[in-house]
Amino acid sequence: MPLDLPPVTRNLLIANVAVFFLQFVAGQFLLLHFALWPLGSGLFEVWQIVTSAFMHGGVTHIMFNMLALYMFGGTIERTFGAREFTVYYFVCAIVASLLQLAVLWFFPPAQYGPTLGASGAIFGLLLAFGMLYPHEKVMLIFLPIPMPAWLFVILYAAAELTMGVTGIEPGVAHFAHLGGMLGGLVLIQYWRGRLPWKPRRRLLR
Repeated sequence: MPLDLPPVTRNLLIANVAVFFLQFVAGQFLLLHFALWPLGSGLFEVWQIVTSAFMHGGVTHIMFNMLALYMFGGTIERTFGAREFTVYYFVCAIVASLLQLAVLWFFPPAQYGPTLGASGAIFGLLLAFGMLYPHEKVMLIFLPIPMPAWLFVILYAAAELTMGVTGIEPGVAHFAHLGGMLGGLVLIQYWRGRLPWKPRRRLLR
């Protein structure tokens, strides 16, 4: 884990922490206008697709997300470059929000509530790390057993899908997490030239 973070990762950390403290000052206003509200709630605004990724529901929520951003963001940014990393981060966040909106539209909850957090983008970073550094060893905090990054990503994705479908852990936006991974997967495959539409130049092998 490098202490000298590259600029985009560092600025994302600062922005998330700054917004978190701002929530203590204007929490209800930010929650109503900048968290992601379902389409049928009457509170949805298009900018929430992005702004919700900078808000968090508590100290533990932001702590785990920022720890993951610190652990993986710098490595991914150095691999992609600052511009592509910025694009990647926001694509993952946006696709996460869109999938969450779609799931709540087709399966509306009994009571509408907001979705917030950087987790969709963070899961996109986990996906990128697993694809770019598949044999690097990583560990789950609650299961300290070293495993290759590719297996870590697969297990995490399977757990998120299982919990999302079964509702084992309600109140967590599992499909937003999966949306972040999906957005990251498509973008990496695009940059590798493995999709029907090709980039002007391949950015990744």
